[in-house]
Amino acid sequence: MSGPVVFAVPAAIELVPDPIRPHWILEGTPQARSRRLAQSADGTAMVMAWSCTAGRFNWYYTVDETVHVISGEVFVTDEKGDVRRLGPGDMAFFPAGSRSIWHVPNEVRKLAVCHHGMPRPFGIVLRAWNKACDIVSRFSIGRSRRSRPGISTKGSRLAST
Repeated sequence: MSGPVVFAVPAAIELVPDPIRPHWILEGTPQARSRRLAQSADGTAMVMAWSCTAGRFNWYYTVDETVHVISGEVFVTDEKGDVRRLGPGDMAFFPAGSRSIWHVPNEVRKLAVCHHGMPRPFGIVLRAWNKACDIVSRFSIGRSRRSRPGISTKGSRLAST
């Protein structure tokens, strides 16, 4: 049986202190706050609301993280030294193992979807299992993007803006 559906208003939810590691901070005194909004049954994925006050700091990604900026802005410097501005409505994907420098001029609030990846062979086995379940039950457990109306897999790499 699945868990309950979760509804939240990330822009308004009350967050709790979630300090940035002191040795990551490069400038200022950024104060981070967060709250877990949802977690998958297997514990490999979660959705977080997160905010941070002004400062500049390193960030090291131990999981795949997709961020969607709700308010404020951040300037992200990637490993190549390229700087990108993220503001309300913008999203970015940071793969596990990557790092970046975040410069928050005033304050930023984001929604983050974090996912613990699995080795490719396990992912292939999981997708094959889901496909077998789909065929046997005629109910899609792990519908791929190809099977969803209106979603194309052609050129599925995210466009850089």
